[in-house]
Amino acid sequence: MIRAIPVGIGHYLPDRIVPNSHFEDFLDTSDEWIRARSGIERRHFAAEGETTSQMATHAANAALADAGLTPADIDTIIVATSTPDLTFPSAATMVQDALGMETGFAFDVQAVCAGFVYALSQADAFIRSGQAARVLVIGAETFSRIMDWTDRTTCVLFGDGAGALILEGQETAGTPQDRGILATDLHSDGRYRNLLYVDGGVSTQSTGHLRMQGKEVFRHAVEKLAATADASLEKAGLTHDDVTWMVPHQANIRIITATAKKLGLPMDRVVTTVADHGNTSAASIPLALSVAASDGRIKRGDLLVTEAIGGGLAWGSVVLRW
Repeated sequence: MIRAIPVGIGHYLPDRIVPNSHFEDFLDTSDEWIRARSGIERRHFAAEGETTSQMATHAANAALADAGLTPADIDTIIVATSTPDLTFPSAATMVQDALGMETGFAFDVQAVCAGFVYALSQADAFIRSGQAARVLVIGAETFSRIMDWTDRTTCVLFGDGAGALILEGQETAGTPQDRGILATDLHSDGRYRNLLYVDGGVSTQSTGHLRMQGKEVFRHAVEKLAATADASLEKAGLTHDDVTWMVPHQANIRIITATAKKLGLPMDRVVTTVADHGNTSAASIPLALSVAASDGRIKRGDLLVTEAIGGGLAWGSVVLRW
């Protein structure tokens, strides 16, 4: 069986670090309030003029260097983002150009915070079908551009950044002990679209700001994230006991903790970066993967389950062996 095997990982964070105390100057909030409700201590904001595709390109170059590959070795680029530079063309084609890659194909996936999981699933399908041998999957966001800075319930939660993972098709034995993506599970339910959305867009001729019903999102998140993780593990023929690391979407430490508890996983088997990065939407999972791989926590052969939920509502999970 051909599996999509991880061969390179990298990330990029903007230089500007914004601590919780930054918001105390213009909002009725405090460092203690933000930490207690989200687990966030700081986040990175893109510089003026710094775009999603530029951050994605930095992350892509880091992943290529990690893999020992060049842009010519890549067949496909998929960028998961809800904050592209322009309405079109895609951020992925901008990354393609910036890398000097003149062959293959590139496109964006928009599933908000679940975008990277959706993109991994598409990359896996391309590799399994033989349409691509190597796929560069990137999550990149500049959510600081769509914040309402008067809404203390949302603007303190989000940050900017990018992470990139290179997947390569390799022949395996076709067992649950294989390296690579072993199973994926995707869902959406548009009935809940008003729980998390941006109140503007191209056809409404406005940029808009992020709006969220936090309590309702929390309620759906824990239930749906645990269920999709269970589904992916079952598809892979594995159980909770086989999991080395859960690498969740870094939305909120309370959601992460509650989901881990529902799955029966102790927090010392959960990768968390939310304190340093905030919620970077589609970038949060590849950022967490890159940080944990670079510091030695994630090692070759480790079994990972990663899950995310975002606006739509859209949610899903991936089980992969590193």
